[in-house]
Amino acid sequence: MTTSSNRPALPAEIARRRTFAIISHPDAGKTTLTEKFLLFGGAIQMAGQVRAKGEARRTRSDFMQMEKDRGISVSASAMSFDYRNFRFNLVDTPGHSDFSEDTYRTLTAVDAAVMVIDGAKGVESQTQKLFEVCRLRDLPILTFCNKMDRESRETFDIIDEIQENLAIDVTPASWPIGVGADFMGCYDILNDRLELMDRADRNRVGESISINGLDDPKLAEHVPAHLLDKLREELEMARELLPPLNPQAVLEGHLTPIWFGSAINSFGVKELMEGIGTYGPEPQIQTASPREIAPEEDKVAGFVFKVQANMDPKHRDRVAFVRLASGHFKRGMKLLHVRSKKPMAVSNPVLFLASDRELAEEAWAGDIIGIPNHGQLRIGDTLTEGEAIRVTGIPSFAPELLQTCRAGDPMKAKHLEKALMQFAEEGAAKVFKPSFGSGFIVGVVGALQFEVLASRIELEYGLPVRFEPSQFTSARWVAGDKTAMDKFSNANKQHIASDHDGDMVFLTRLQWDIDRVIRDYPDVKLTATKEMMI
Repeated sequence: MTTSSNRPALPAEIARRRTFAIISHPDAGKTTLTEKFLLFGGAIQMAGQVRAKGEARRTRSDFMQMEKDRGISVSASAMSFDYRNFRFNLVDTPGHSDFSEDTYRTLTAVDAAVMVIDGAKGVESQTQKLFEVCRLRDLPILTFCNKMDRESRETFDIIDEIQENLAIDVTPASWPIGVGADFMGCYDILNDRLELMDRADRNRVGESISINGLDDPKLAEHVPAHLLDKLREELEMARELLPPLNPQAVLEGHLTPIWFGSAINSFGVKELMEGIGTYGPEPQIQTASPREIAPEEDKVAGFVFKVQANMDPKHRDRVAFVRLASGHFKRGMKLLHVRSKKPMAVSNPVLFLASDRELAEEAWAGDIIGIPNHGQLRIGDTLTEGEAIRVTGIPSFAPELLQTCRAGDPMKAKHLEKALMQFAEEGAAKVFKPSFGSGFIVGVVGALQFEVLASRIELEYGLPVRFEPSQFTSARWVAGDKTAMDKFSNANKQHIASDHDGDMVFLTRLQWDIDRVIRDYPDVKLTATKEMMI
């Protein structure tokens, strides 16, 4: 992230935008944290809790039936809200590893990530995976250590583990006082304040006491002596051992500030929000071809990083989530759809407040808007005011699990094709149509996705389907010149399929199949990823 001095300052509206994703391992408390963000941003009156009962149970970011049943988030949703003078665009990502592809793509649409870790468990496998993706993109990371009101590990242990496992420097922005049942709050290092937690009312923030350094006698009025001694001792050590907060190092992605708190008790969340506002990056330059897109450009450009079908079960709509990369967008604008070279009037764009949507009259670079459409927009598409630019770097991965999908009623095979194509465009699964035989082969990254697909096809299309094991174990996209590809496909007919874009795919059973192709067909290239929508 280089900010060269000759770039003009960003327009105030763009500079106040902070677009970030929340990444974590399942169950670290990400959805609860999202809720509290919205609560403090004044977007909702009462935060829903994932485990609560009745009315409180309806969290705002999980609105698909399946998510409500399982208590996990399966599709990334976007939310915009104001806090102080900032406009936050938050993209929630599914933490469950079976949905990681969606998450990877989401991370191409944000400027920073908030990593949530569970104080008792530290850095878990999924956090590590997601972190790697952030690292590839040099995304700035802010860390929130959650669930401090439960028995958790020593603060230094947690920090050490982040430094070791994720190879990033950590600087404490706050320091917990007490742990588990004794947890009473944090010392806010950045502002020299004592933050106390209110256990009685979860939606209320406890009191904040300004103090003058660690020797201030006021501290002893609020913190019991044994905890105060421990706090002073630990902070002394932290000052010596851990690097100070350097805003530039945060923006470059080498250093992460860490806040401690308990999202369910609304504690530490405000400090984290202020931290995102103060230390989080403004909208960044977007990589694209033939040139980069800078946020301050007058002309509007944006790209689709996610497509969600059937957000409203009453209308079979598809909403494309678009990250605006530059300019000031106004409702009704005509934009060029670069892939099809056709103009598109964007007449009813929406802003998301979780499942509530409102018409977006305007939006700026950094914002995320939804454009309802009937399948014209796909992941990776770029929209511009006329220039043929294509945003690059949105990945599509080869699925690791393949199954054959058949309709319960053979007469409905056409309907099934329509439903599967819809999911393929949404990026929820890969759908391959074999050149031989009937049925479709559906590829996913994790087994849970089959369940999700089967339940969504039944719910949304009224089609019972069966997934059966397939003889194939993996898929590779095929590239090369036409004659080489024709020769290859004629000789390997039983292995050839096409994806939803009509591109050729080679279905394999064993690694040996791949090795054989590399040996016998040097003019043909097999790849495990394809850049979305070339």
